Amino acid sequence: MRLEIDNFPVEEMQFGDETSYNDGLLTINKEEALEVVKKDEHITEADIVFARPGEEKRIVPVKEAVEPRYKEDDGAVFPGVTDDVESVGSGKTKALKNCSVLGIGKHWGSFGDGLIDMSGEGAKYTYFSQLNNICLVADTDEEFERHEQQKKNHAIRWATHRLAKYLATAVKDLEPQKEDVEEFELAPITKRDKKTQELPSVVYVMQPQSQIEELGYNDLVYGWDTNRMLPTLMHPNEILDGAIIGGSYMCCSSKWATYDFQNCPTIKKLYEQHGETINFLGVIMSNLNVVLEQKERAALFVQQLSTSLGADAAIIAEEGYGNTDADFIECFKLLEEAGIKTVGMTNECTGSDGHSQPLVSLDDAADAIVSCGNVSALIELPPMETVIGELESLARDGLAGGWEDDEKLGPSVREDDSIIMANDSMFCGDQVLGWSPKTVKEF
Repeated sequence: MRLEIDNFPVEEMQFGDETSYNDGLLTINKEEALEVVKKDEHITEADIVFARPGEEKRIVPVKEAVEPRYKEDDGAVFPGVTDDVESVGSGKTKALKNCSVLGIGKHWGSFGDGLIDMSGEGAKYTYFSQLNNICLVADTDEEFERHEQQKKNHAIRWATHRLAKYLATAVKDLEPQKEDVEEFELAPITKRDKKTQELPSVVYVMQPQSQIEELGYNDLVYGWDTNRMLPTLMHPNEILDGAIIGGSYMCCSSKWATYDFQNCPTIKKLYEQHGETINFLGVIMSNLNVVLEQKERAALFVQQLSTSLGADAAIIAEEGYGNTDADFIECFKLLEEAGIKTVGMTNECTGSDGHSQPLVSLDDAADAIVSCGNVSALIELPPMETVIGELESLARDGLAGGWEDDEKLGPSVREDDSIIMANDSMFCGDQVLGWSPKTVKEF
């Protein structure tokens, strides 16, 4: 399976009469773009604003991030979501690079929403501060969940995907610079050359968020709720090409947005090493569960798939922490029992006092874990000149890292609009899929 991604770097953004791309400049017909957004009658208010790296802007509550993509011959960009269910991962896809479309609540936030600072101290905590962001700021009539701490945010999230698909049509008839073309090709496992087959075989185990039994909160695979699946083998190209979109449930620093799946650094790094130092077998898409029996069943499937593929080693990454640590460690344990050397990637939670066990579940077999951050770490940030969205939502609406008041720390949002919050609310801040800049100090 061969996938070509033609990248068109966005260096500047503006509004104009026609949605177009020219030499790094993305021009957006705002009225036309908002028509695409408002195809869902549940969108009651919507606006599009820009946020560039270095600007004194704070964005909250952020619900989703998507890289604008166009599929050759009008193929499916997000199958099962914006398009019919059809296979992705091959052919040609065009992408607006160095930018993202952010879905933002104009008023109401929720447990899984986060914050992005485009400059200052806060910018270092999230990858999205480095991108040119097209911010869809919207409200909906989804009254049934307005005052719920956990929201599906369906209308805003789906509108974000529609907008991303629309914006990428600006480059559908353009040809990229040669250096801006990425190629991903992985031969069938039994058809690889002798040199590759003699290299250590590595499988990547991804555990996307799938804990909520009610549909609509979890990540989706080809539009299918991950709570309804068992671990399965996927071609890495499918993941890079829109087969998976992020959900609304998960403390935000732990979350994998759709943008993260589209650009998964670990998959790209495994591709770089394929045929050189490793034989990259593919991706086992697993799930995260609540009931112990479900966790054990999923781990057994991961073990069986890995051994059947002939894996010598595995990388395992979980989207989340707490209850999900049990799934993460159970997979780790069974892979090691099968003789498969395993490295784990996750963040940790030490509690506000720093004294809690960093992972809820541990095992001696899990002796190689890369920590991508501590969700409990406290962050204090000064006020910003501009707020995109609504700053009050951080404290009022149950965002995972915010609070209305604390007897020692006071409210998350102070009178001067400076904030104190847990790392939990930094939008996709722990970047477990492979681009976390965080490290540790030894004392």
